[in-house]
Amino acid sequence: MLERKFTQFLEHYLLEEPDKILLVNGARQIGKSYLIRYVGQKLFSHFIEINLKEDKEGDQVFADVHTTDDLYMRLSNYSPTPLGDKSDTLIFLDEIQSYPHLMTLLKFLNQESRYRYIASGSQLGVALAETPSVPLGSVSIEQMYPLDFEEFLWATGISKEWIEDIREHYRRKEALEEKTHDLLLKRFQYYLLVGGLPEAINHYLEDRNMVRVRQTHRDIHDLYRIDASQYDEEHKLKIRKIYDLIPSNLENKKKRIVYKNIEAKKGKTFSDYADEFEYLTNSGVALEVSAISNPRFPLAESEQKRLVKLYLNDVGLLTNLLYGANVNAVLQDIKSINLGTVYESVVAQELTTHGFKLHYYDNKKRGEVDFLIDDYDQLTALPLEIKSGKDYTEHSALSNFLATPDYGIDRAVVFSNERQISERKGVTYLPIYYCMFLYSHREGPVILPELESIG
Repeated sequence: MLERKFTQFLEHYLLEEPDKILLVNGARQIGKSYLIRYVGQKLFSHFIEINLKEDKEGDQVFADVHTTDDLYMRLSNYSPTPLGDKSDTLIFLDEIQSYPHLMTLLKFLNQESRYRYIASGSQLGVALAETPSVPLGSVSIEQMYPLDFEEFLWATGISKEWIEDIREHYRRKEALEEKTHDLLLKRFQYYLLVGGLPEAINHYLEDRNMVRVRQTHRDIHDLYRIDASQYDEEHKLKIRKIYDLIPSNLENKKKRIVYKNIEAKKGKTFSDYADEFEYLTNSGVALEVSAISNPRFPLAESEQKRLVKLYLNDVGLLTNLLYGANVNAVLQDIKSINLGTVYESVVAQELTTHGFKLHYYDNKKRGEVDFLIDDYDQLTALPLEIKSGKDYTEHSALSNFLATPDYGIDRAVVFSNERQISERKGVTYLPIYYCMFLYSHREGPVILPELESIG
């Protein structure tokens, strides 16, 4: 079994958070159901799993469930023994977006508190939008993603203790010794090829056969295309077209979506495709990066939806589309191959998984910077530039950005293949694999000081 960080979160939530039902959102084939099943069977003596997507496509046993009594009656058919109570019984409603009316029912199930419940789906955002009465206060939504680079390292035999030692080097801004650097860089390249989808990683671990891994990538990519076209007849062709355009858009200089290319119609804007973009990002198959022209903290206050980039949710899917089974495109230094798009994609994946809202800097005069993230410690924006080649110190747009006094930002980070760490004119140069240590939150609680007494 692949070790996931999400496992610890699930266990803590199910044991320590009794007042809300957890909804786990995320793309299909990232391991949601497997992980919930594993944790549920470990913690509860009674575990019932119901795949509502299969039910909707089959007997539709839950199609007309509108009261808690209706649900309890049907649950009795899924357990060979009498169910217990909230302390020992967990009901797992998988693919709950298949029946939006059950989202409303969660509020009443939570109030009655007869059993513990957990739900998952790949379209919870869409389902909540279609729910007549959103169960606010009764549910908590948590996003799940493919395995990040650190989890991939665990899967390939790198110990947590060794990674913690590397993390200390990152915190102290110290370079790793050359042998360790080479090993990590090679694992990073393998991650670019295999990605973080559990099935692809398991095939890789079994026999290192990239043909099987690539077949998995093709199957999942096709599944996402099918999923992205089955819910809304009116918009399905536009959803599929936008999804298909992601790799080619990333190969362009600007990398952002050109709206006239979606339907070959001039004059189209973001607003014409807002629903389609929302579908792709809510379903977890695409990562959205919004433009920022005036970088003020917090960045969400000044984002521009009209200029959007999209990345695939998994870098393995991208390298499959770009290079197929030819691993040399990534593993060897081939001058004709520019890995800039691939490096940006994996960093977008890491940042999203680690809690960051993605933005990029766009200015006609000064140029573009790959990513901007909120630095909550300094209460400012932190620009990131991603470099895959040897010219990692050449970044005119980033230099122009830092030289703009109005922004009040005097530091930035450049990630590249270079082992040595250095700082020049406000720019810190870090090895690309150190991106796995960027998180949007601190570990542990944040305690406010006591209030001063009055009178």
